[in-house]
Amino acid sequence: MPLLTSDFPNSFLWGTSTSAFQVEGGAAEDGRAPSIWDSFCRLKGRVDNGDTGDVACDHYHRYAEDVALMRDIGVGAYRFSISWPRVLPRGRGVVNEAGLDFYDRLIDRLLEAGIEPWACLYHWDLPQALQDRGGWANRDSAGWYADYAVLCARRFGDRVTRWATFNEFSVFTLFGYALGWGAPSVSDRGEHLKVIHHTNLAHGAGVDVLRDLVPRASIGAVHSFQPCRPADPSPENVEAAALFDELWNLCFPDAQILGRYPLRIARAIEPYVKAGDMARICRPVDWFGMNHYAPLFAQAEPGAVWGCGFGAPPEGMPRTDIGWPLQPSAFHEALLHATARYRLPIYVTENGYGTKTPESPDAQGIVMDRERLDYLQACIGEMARAVKDGADVRGYFVWSLLDNFEWGGGYSTRFGIVHVDFETQRRTPKESAKWYSALIGGPLGRYTATTPGTGMGTLAGRS
Repeated sequence: MPLLTSDFPNSFLWGTSTSAFQVEGGAAEDGRAPSIWDSFCRLKGRVDNGDTGDVACDHYHRYAEDVALMRDIGVGAYRFSISWPRVLPRGRGVVNEAGLDFYDRLIDRLLEAGIEPWACLYHWDLPQALQDRGGWANRDSAGWYADYAVLCARRFGDRVTRWATFNEFSVFTLFGYALGWGAPSVSDRGEHLKVIHHTNLAHGAGVDVLRDLVPRASIGAVHSFQPCRPADPSPENVEAAALFDELWNLCFPDAQILGRYPLRIARAIEPYVKAGDMARICRPVDWFGMNHYAPLFAQAEPGAVWGCGFGAPPEGMPRTDIGWPLQPSAFHEALLHATARYRLPIYVTENGYGTKTPESPDAQGIVMDRERLDYLQACIGEMARAVKDGADVRGYFVWSLLDNFEWGGGYSTRFGIVHVDFETQRRTPKESAKWYSALIGGPLGRYTATTPGTGMGTLAGRS
């Protein structure tokens, strides 16, 4: 049966997401200083092809064009992040007015286009100046973050009411402090535990700042939330999956919403928790942000920082060409689990499909991304099924608006529903963008399937 927006409440919010470091570029312009990801990109062999975020999608200069694209697709909201080193180059102290002005222009243009701005305060780009002071491993980082939140709330809170404190705590802490796969490239269990706790403290401080300074603030945090399964049924891998589930899915929202760390993490993190900390972390929020892509499979790894790590999906399970399992039913499972555990409205703040397969406009200017389109259709279908089964889902943001700098994958991995030619910066909506626009009633969605039999185009002409 065709997927219809009538499968969701009338107030359901349809949007798209990006992040500052991945799209803005302008890395050394108008007073912006380096972040930890600028530094990481310059470490040999850490990012595919030696790519950097120096230019990215040039959103810093082309934001008006990108807002027009969003208007044409028909989205009602745009989740973006604010670059801490753009507005506070040293992380603290002297404010960079030119950086603040950029976000003023972006927010105003969004509002003019009828698109609600959703601002995320932190999407992995800590100012390098603060990393030089110990970064998130320094307990003072919660105070640094609170001061930064004050600046943003006072500057933008007259126009922005939707705020996320952080994006994907578990990913940037695990990759940056346990696995060594991301900035700042540390692999130390004690440092990782400190960072978990200090970013939780920062979240709580940020909630309090936003609640105090932003009238009618609607506040949440964005969590990567994926079912975590053992790579096989051996006892060691079952235990590895339980620990990995706490590290990936639970140790942040449990602390922030339930006021406690999950069992295994609670024992390990106890030396870093001071009296009153859990009350500082567990502050009232309005919604749960969920980023979901695929289930995770874990296995025991005796030499790893935590003794566990990623395992292979079961033989025969389909995968994307970047190796991620394809199992949309896991989305249904995650939505119901989060609803039952946290009892908060859910906004799906990221869901999308990445590929290394070359994508570019053909002679007719069409970018056929059949696999992405089919994935989005399947996942949104599973979301509709979860809503019917009782999941309290209020909105969905596709990841991502644009092909962008995809962290360690550089520019060779593409998630966008809009193609970006990184040589010319030309934007071309892909067939997935047209499909999404048709679903949500946008003007770009006057869409006819170009590949019969794929399930595409079924929304064209719907009432």
